[in-house]
Amino acid sequence: MIELTPRQVLDHLVGFPTVSRGSNLDLIDWLEGYLASHDIASHRHWNEDRTKAALFAHVGPWEAGGVVLSGHSDVVPVDGQAWSSDPWVVTERGGRLYGRGTCDMKGYVAQSVWALVRAHKQGVSRPLQLALSYDEELGCTGAPPMIAAMQGVLPQASAAVIGEPSGMKLIHGHKGGTGYHVHVKGFEVHSSLLPYGVSAIMEGARLIAWVNAKNAEIQARPASAVAATFYPPFTTLHVGMIAGGTAHNITAGDCTFAVEMRVVPGEDIDALAAEFETEAARLDAALKAVRPEAGVHLEKFFGVPGLKPEIDGAAEHLVRQLTGDNSTGVVSYGTEAGQFQEAGYSAVVCGPGDIAQAHQVDEYLELSEWDAGLRFMQGLLKELA
Repeated sequence: MIELTPRQVLDHLVGFPTVSRGSNLDLIDWLEGYLASHDIASHRHWNEDRTKAALFAHVGPWEAGGVVLSGHSDVVPVDGQAWSSDPWVVTERGGRLYGRGTCDMKGYVAQSVWALVRAHKQGVSRPLQLALSYDEELGCTGAPPMIAAMQGVLPQASAAVIGEPSGMKLIHGHKGGTGYHVHVKGFEVHSSLLPYGVSAIMEGARLIAWVNAKNAEIQARPASAVAATFYPPFTTLHVGMIAGGTAHNITAGDCTFAVEMRVVPGEDIDALAAEFETEAARLDAALKAVRPEAGVHLEKFFGVPGLKPEIDGAAEHLVRQLTGDNSTGVVSYGTEAGQFQEAGYSAVVCGPGDIAQAHQVDEYLELSEWDAGLRFMQGLLKELA
């Protein structure tokens, strides 16, 4: 197959509507075939029901110490968004590349695929790897099994660059996160008989009050040196949606909401989660004492470790060298970089685009950002050669 330009690769990738709720296999099939046409062997790691797969590949010397370019294949839905052009076709206008995923993060992935093929053709003295995950948008759930599979198949790279949109600025730290779907089961009675029923909404509010109290407790503490670099400079807990009840004069039979936690790297995310689970268990026992049918059920729906700033990290050194960026940056959202770091890689975030465009109607990538990403890849190829 003819070698595609980065833009041609992007056209292909955006053309696959890899919304997280569906499969990404059409994209994986195409990419696997494209790499094979250039004599690059790739490896799949399937999800449990084999409806999705991660893909990773290695070029250059079969040795440790290389660089891995990492991205995710999935995108968020376009449902209910009034796009000005087809979201599944890259459209260039006004100095921008429009299309779902151009910014988050198929632009970076397209350039990484191009760089991998170029590295294989021109030869490199230091390895280059590609890692493409699934279900990042569902809580970074696809990366950990992919990373574990990579370590059993490929020599371990010394630096991982996760290309989430950062304006090609170096991001060397981000918060970790975890979250719970909460279902409070009540017992319905007429509201005039309140003491003999269980209002799922009123009891669920006790857990939400605990979240508020925990936020106040955390924010009253002096910020650590690491926390002070973030905005906001502390761990946060949040409830963004709630549903329940059937009528104003009936104790609510059900109440559902979600609790998310954004935790400063270095703080004990598991301990904070355990505190919440303990509080939920205490409430569950109290409700069951009134009505055995009542209770609290928790379902953890994501867990992402923070990215800790490294001292003299290989990934940070590489990105600084290629971008000339001597600043330090942290963000309050999570990425797969913390998962690579947890697995023993030196990791940073650096990619083209503005995170403000991610998930938006008429998502776009500025051509200036696209060009900056290409310069990064071209510099990386020179460095590896």
